[in-house]
Amino acid sequence: MLVFKFGGASVKDAAGVINLGKVVNSYAGNKILVVVSAMGKTTNALERLTTAYVNQQDDLNQIFDEIKEYHYSILSSLFAPGHSVYDEVANTFVEIDWAIEDEPHDDFDFIYDQIVSIGELVSTRIVNAWFNQEGIASKCLDVRSYIHTDNTYREGVVDWDKTRESIQKDVPALLEKSIVVTQGFLGGTSENFTTTLGREGSDYTASIFANCLGAESVTTWKDVPGILNADPKYFTDTIKFDELSYQEAIEMTYYGASVIHPKTIKPLQNAKIPLLVKPFSDPSAPGTIIREGAVNAFTKPVIIVKQKQVLLSISTNDYSFISEVHLSEIFGVFAENQVKVNLMQTSALSFTACIDYSLDRFTKLLATLKQSFKVKYNDELTLITLRHYTDSSLLEITSGKTVLMKQTNRNTAQVVIK
Repeated sequence: MLVFKFGGASVKDAAGVINLGKVVNSYAGNKILVVVSAMGKTTNALERLTTAYVNQQDDLNQIFDEIKEYHYSILSSLFAPGHSVYDEVANTFVEIDWAIEDEPHDDFDFIYDQIVSIGELVSTRIVNAWFNQEGIASKCLDVRSYIHTDNTYREGVVDWDKTRESIQKDVPALLEKSIVVTQGFLGGTSENFTTTLGREGSDYTASIFANCLGAESVTTWKDVPGILNADPKYFTDTIKFDELSYQEAIEMTYYGASVIHPKTIKPLQNAKIPLLVKPFSDPSAPGTIIREGAVNAFTKPVIIVKQKQVLLSISTNDYSFISEVHLSEIFGVFAENQVKVNLMQTSALSFTACIDYSLDRFTKLLATLKQSFKVKYNDELTLITLRHYTDSSLLEITSGKTVLMKQTNRNTAQVVIK
């Protein structure tokens, strides 16, 4: 039994959907569960829509119309007028119509999950309809009935026992009859509200299903030839890894490597299920395999770039030393606002932390911290992490840059630059 995950880039247009069908069809004879992300940059667009709704912006309906037009243009390239999928997609978008008719809810994260989740619900309906039109027997599942989470919106915590029970109850029998298509990134609460599993969380969805079903492997289909030592958007001389160990993959995702969601690896490692990262444009290419016992060979450092960073400097109001009591309070505020610390340093009088910028969370974080501490910050920064660095590679990365913070150990160097 195989689990495939297709990201937004693989289904950004009609040609991508057609190619997805060809890739899946080339594995005919296998039991396959397909996890699909929102199409193209739909998640980004739905995030803008969410912000426009919360702020009651004048361009709210314009943003929504553009999202619908994008999907209907894909539909018109794949299906004849009158196909039932048009109504399925329209009815799915109605859920947003209902949401934005009401006054905004106080909880931004709750609103975010109810609106942004529509991207995956629409994409899977389109992919499932295309499969069936092409003679590939397919069943579309609503993942919210199978991956059960708590009420931590935007970072849903999976109830593994309940999730495993639901998946094992229904999915194996369905796989005997057809391909199963479901949504990445999403979960459901006991109150039947939608949660999301964290940005780019479709990989995690695939690993949850694989773990619960005892899959032979998980394959994530990407727009890159495999896992590279650096993002080709920023670096031209990248190299591909043929294989990586689970441990190294976990380290890379922890520091922000975007090719795999950070929570993806552990469920696979626990069940010793290999993860393949392959190019959807060349399905026969070997890609990269992450597996138990893989030999890591690093002829170049792994370089991970995180944009839109904020560097916070937190000190006491009376210039006293930063103590364990202060740090406990500070970390409590970070946890309360679901803000992850990417890099931190402590001096006698201050605590410095580098975090991802998210307007709503940062605003709340800052307001709470200022109740007890003095806070200064720099924004629009970049955090660069080098795994298996050399002195020369670190010098090359920082040459000509203003370094605001630097931290090194035997294997990893991190710098915050402006």
